Amino acid sequence: MDILKLIVLSFITVFAAMAANFGQDLAYIIHALIIMAVSFVLFVREVRSFGDPRPAVETGYQDSVVRAGVIATSFWGVVGFLVGVFIAFQLAFPALNFDLPYTTFGRVRPLHTSAVIFAFGGNALIATSFYIVQRTSAARLWGGNLCWFVFWGYQLFIVLAATGYLLGSTQSKEYAEPEWYIDIWLTLVWLAYLAVFLGTIIRRKEPHIYVANWFFLSFIVTIAMLHLVNNLAMPVSIFGSKSVQLFSGVQDALTQWWYGHNAVGFFLTAGFLGMMYYFVPKQANRPVFSYKLSIIHFWSLIFLYIWAGPHHLHYTALPDWAQTLGMTFSIMLWMPSWGGMINGLMTLNGAWDKLRTDPILRMMVLSLAFYGMSTFEGPMMSIKVVNSLSHYTEWTIGHVHSGALGWNGMITFGALYYLTPRLWGRDRLYSMSMVNWHFWLATIGIVFYAASLWVAGIMEGLMWREVDPQGFLVNSFADTVAAKFPMYIVRGLGGLMYLAGGIIMCVNLWLTATGAGERKSSAAIAVPAE
Repeated sequence: MDILKLIVLSFITVFAAMAANFGQDLAYIIHALIIMAVSFVLFVREVRSFGDPRPAVETGYQDSVVRAGVIATSFWGVVGFLVGVFIAFQLAFPALNFDLPYTTFGRVRPLHTSAVIFAFGGNALIATSFYIVQRTSAARLWGGNLCWFVFWGYQLFIVLAATGYLLGSTQSKEYAEPEWYIDIWLTLVWLAYLAVFLGTIIRRKEPHIYVANWFFLSFIVTIAMLHLVNNLAMPVSIFGSKSVQLFSGVQDALTQWWYGHNAVGFFLTAGFLGMMYYFVPKQANRPVFSYKLSIIHFWSLIFLYIWAGPHHLHYTALPDWAQTLGMTFSIMLWMPSWGGMINGLMTLNGAWDKLRTDPILRMMVLSLAFYGMSTFEGPMMSIKVVNSLSHYTEWTIGHVHSGALGWNGMITFGALYYLTPRLWGRDRLYSMSMVNWHFWLATIGIVFYAASLWVAGIMEGLMWREVDPQGFLVNSFADTVAAKFPMYIVRGLGGLMYLAGGIIMCVNLWLTATGAGERKSSAAIAVPAE
C-alpha cells in the first residue's frame, strides 16, 4: 500500500508540473502549481515514513478529525464574515473596488458566498456529522484515515475554488462557480464522505438510526446528485479551466435553480437540522419533544423541497406550469418546516428557565426562531404576486441573510460552543460572558442587516414599478441605487457587528482549548467502540 501511495503521488506531482507548464490561463496554472506542491509535500512525507512500523489500531472515537473541523469552521467563518463586510461596504463606497480585477465586487462576492456556505457551513456539517454519528451509533468512524482525506481534501477544494474566483475562473453558476477539474475533485471527496458516514452507520452498535443521522445522510446523498447533474460540462482543453455546460437556455436555468434551491434545502436546511436534533436536546438536557414528529418532519421535508426550485424563475421563459408547480410546493414546505421548528422549541419544555443563564442554549433557540421566520418568508416570497415585487431586489438578500446568519450561523455557534470543551477535555468554556457578548452582537447585527435590506428591497421594488400619468417609468435604476445608500451603511454596520461576535467566539474557543479548565482523564472522553 505504501508503494502504491508513492506511485500515485509521484504521478500527480509530475502531471501537475506538466499542467502548469502547458496551462492556457493563469487560474489553471496557479491551481496546477498548488496541486503539485501539495502532492510533492505528501510524497516527501510518505518517503520519510516509509518502512516505519504501523501504529496500533485505535478503538475509541475518532475525535481528532472533529477537532480539526472545529478549527477550520471557526477560521473560515471569520474569513467569510470579513469578506462579506468588505463587499457590503463596496456597494456603499464603490472606490473600495480599488480598480483592480482581483478585488472587484463580481469576483469577491462568490468568494464570500462560498466561504460562508461551503467553507464555514461545510466544515461545520462535516465536523458535527462525524461527531454525532459516532455518539449515536456507538462506533468509530469507518475507513480509518479516510475521514482525514475528507477533511484535507475539502480544504483543498476551498482553496482552489477561492483562488479561482479571484483569478476570474468561474462557471457563472450561483453556488456552483468552480470549474470542471475542481468539481471532479469535490466529487471524489464527497463520495469518500458518504462512504465514511454510511460505513459508520452500517457498523453501528445501536439498533436504531437516530433521526439526526437521517438528515445528515439525506444531505450528503442529495448534494452528490445535485452536484453531478448541475456541473455536467465539457472542458475546452485538459490544460485550461474553461468548460462548456451540457445544458443551455431555459434548461440550464431550470437545472441551475433545481440545484441552487436544493443546495439551500439540503445543505443549509437538512444538514443543519441534523445538528439541531442532536445539540438542542443535549444542551437543554431534555429528550426531543416528539420523535414521531421528527420522522414526519424528515420525510415531508425531503420530498417537498426537491420540487420548489422553479420559484426562482417566475416571469421568465420557464413554462408557466413549472413556475406554478414550484410555487405550490414552496407554499406546502411551510408546514414541515414549522413542524421542525416547533419540535425543536418544544424540546425545551421544562427547561425554559435555562435561557436566563445559558447563552449557548439561547443561541440555539434563536436559530430555531430564525428558521421559522425564514421558512415562512420564503414560501410567501414564492407567491407570484409577492415575487413580482421582491425578486431582483434587496429583499431577497435580506431573506437569505436572515436565514443564513440567524439559522445556520447561530446553530453552528451553539454547536461549536458545545463541542470545544468536550473535544479538548475541558470542564467548561473559558468565558460565558464572552458567549453572551457574542450572542447580543450577532443578534443585533442580524436585525440591522436584515431590516435594512427589507426596507431597501421593498422601496426598490416600488420605485421600479412607479409610473407617471403618461405611463412612463418615474425612476431610473441609478435613482434606486442612490436611494439605498443609507440602508447599505446600516447593512454594513450590522455585518461588522456579526463579524465582531465571530472574532470574540474564536478567541473564547482558543482560550478554552489552550488555557482554561482542567483536562479530564482520557477514559472519560474516549469510549471504546469495539
